[in-house]
Amino acid sequence: MANRHGDFIWYELLTTDADAAARFYEAVIGWKSRAFEGSEIGYRLFSIDGTDVAGFMPIPADAKGMRPGWLGYVGVDDVDKIAAEIVQVGGTQYMPPADIPGVGRFAMLADPQGVPFYVMRGASEETSTSFSPNGRGHCQWNELNTSDQQAALAFYKARFGWEKGDAMPMGEMGDYQFINHHGQTIGAVMRRTPDGPPPAWTFYFGVADIDVAARAVSGNGGTIHYGPAEVPGGIFIIVASDPQGAMFGLVGPRIPA
Repeated sequence: MANRHGDFIWYELLTTDADAAARFYEAVIGWKSRAFEGSEIGYRLFSIDGTDVAGFMPIPADAKGMRPGWLGYVGVDDVDKIAAEIVQVGGTQYMPPADIPGVGRFAMLADPQGVPFYVMRGASEETSTSFSPNGRGHCQWNELNTSDQQAALAFYKARFGWEKGDAMPMGEMGDYQFINHHGQTIGAVMRRTPDGPPPAWTFYFGVADIDVAARAVSGNGGTIHYGPAEVPGGIFIIVASDPQGAMFGLVGPRIPA
């Protein structure tokens, strides 16, 4: 695995209707989908311009109470060591370390504030480009909405080596704290509002035109919760949910008509 410890290397949608999800994200982001060869659990892949960037699958029957949602995979040098450490410091293990032949070793966990994610040691020596800050159809931003910002920052720094970057004041909500990894800004951590959604990661995928994407979300059964709104850098974001209720973000320019 060419990726460094602490890199985001993959994104995965767990959904109640994989066929509908395939149609929705193709219309909104332009992804193509196909079955993952040899999968016995109905795993599929999303790709853009011939590059695989994410996966999706039906929520497992034994995952009672699990809601549709997107999860990120963080690359690590030693899955078993990190999984044990996360549990030791107050996190939760949902799936113990296991091997996927030809793919890698992974585990599903949650941080002490209850936010789920995967850790993985990939079998491939190729560098993942699922996270690419300027890539259309790739994840460009990783945003953690948490109940305890300082505790979350300390947790992820200790596990993955992430560092605090700049911070943007947000009034009563506190700072929007950027997070860096090996000199690159990979996302941010913010404090959730008491009446807001539960703590979670939101992943922002790049689109060519934010207004076109917004119309595609609404026109294909999704719901826009915020935006399009301009953010620093002259680009725009949307926070939305797909027809099955999975939250996601979009980021891109506004192209004049």
